[in-house]
Amino acid sequence: MSDSRREAAFILTRWLETYDFPDRMMTDTPNRAFVQNLVYTTIRRKNSLLWILQKFVKHMPKGEVEALLLLGSAQILFMKDVPDHAAVNETVEAAKRTSLSVAQLLNAVLRRLITERETLLVELEQQPDPIRFSHPEILVQRWSKQFGTEACRKLCAWDNTSPETIISPLDGRKPPYEEYPGYPNYYVLPHGIRLEQLDGFNEGAFIVQDPATSGAVDLMKVSDGMTILDACAAPGGKTVRLALLNPNGLTVAMERHEDRLAQLNSTLLRTRQHQVRIIHGDATTAESYQGVKFDRILLDVPCSNSGVLRRRPDARWRWSERRLKKLTDMQRRILETALKFLKPDGILVYSTCSVEPEENQQQIDSVLPLFPGLCCIETRIHLPFSTGTDGAFAAALAFQG
Repeated sequence: MSDSRREAAFILTRWLETYDFPDRMMTDTPNRAFVQNLVYTTIRRKNSLLWILQKFVKHMPKGEVEALLLLGSAQILFMKDVPDHAAVNETVEAAKRTSLSVAQLLNAVLRRLITERETLLVELEQQPDPIRFSHPEILVQRWSKQFGTEACRKLCAWDNTSPETIISPLDGRKPPYEEYPGYPNYYVLPHGIRLEQLDGFNEGAFIVQDPATSGAVDLMKVSDGMTILDACAAPGGKTVRLALLNPNGLTVAMERHEDRLAQLNSTLLRTRQHQVRIIHGDATTAESYQGVKFDRILLDVPCSNSGVLRRRPDARWRWSERRLKKLTDMQRRILETALKFLKPDGILVYSTCSVEPEENQQQIDSVLPLFPGLCCIETRIHLPFSTGTDGAFAAALAFQG
């Protein structure tokens, strides 16, 4: 397994340099799930790990050595399923390919961490929340102001848990797994099982989807025979839901990014939704809508991902006010453009996987005065500390009067 740790160290080294998307750096190998767990746990706990490591390493090195130290420490401190001997021996073995001196440093630090682990974890609990929960200070401040200190801490603690893979059957079959509490037809996949190994995967018997996303589809109130647009469609789970509700109508899936377009196409092919029309287009531009008016439009817009930081732990370290402003500007352009292609008696659902008010209710409030007769008929919000799901927001808009 040293090869897995070597790959994880390589990904972490690149991530520390670029803060790019780590999932795009991973190769599709039999050990991918383990590599992803190593990488995501380390990224998730970065602030806490750096605070602990400074007790043992006077001058933190950069590059691959820092990545290896973080990787090894994450296993010792936060990955209970990894035996200590494996965490030390395999990580040190991976480090030997860098240099013998690095391997010796890593061996010494990791063994001290094992000896002092309980004391260190107790001390960590006494640290300020950005270190204790390993979140950027700006997010901790925002959430404390928005939700209160205790709710903020619950949200941060939720972000630091390992997310489940949740599947939702499409053909009525009930898989032999535990049902997600409070959400019928959503099932938790046990750790260690690859999706591709599941009965019915190749036949498109299910999709991977958190139950928090169901609210957006429910608000669409789809009837068969409609003309429906999913304007930011990848990876395609919601598109599949809409197409199944609209077998005799027209369902259009639009996606801007070519790599995500391929992912969308793969999802639709696997689930046998051949009738869906795919458009390579930018939802902010009127030309992409090709002059079509729709009965229903779903805008699952690009967002900060602040409601899904346990699934996207790297997103917390890219968060900034500047990036939020850039995202909200894009969201507003998408919303204003799409509303022009909604039929007078249609419904548009705007949704995010964010918990930030600027991306959610404030967007709705800002657009209503611009379109005479436009009303918000219903909103749904999922907050992890109260719903036990990923964070999500959805609002249904319609022209009335």
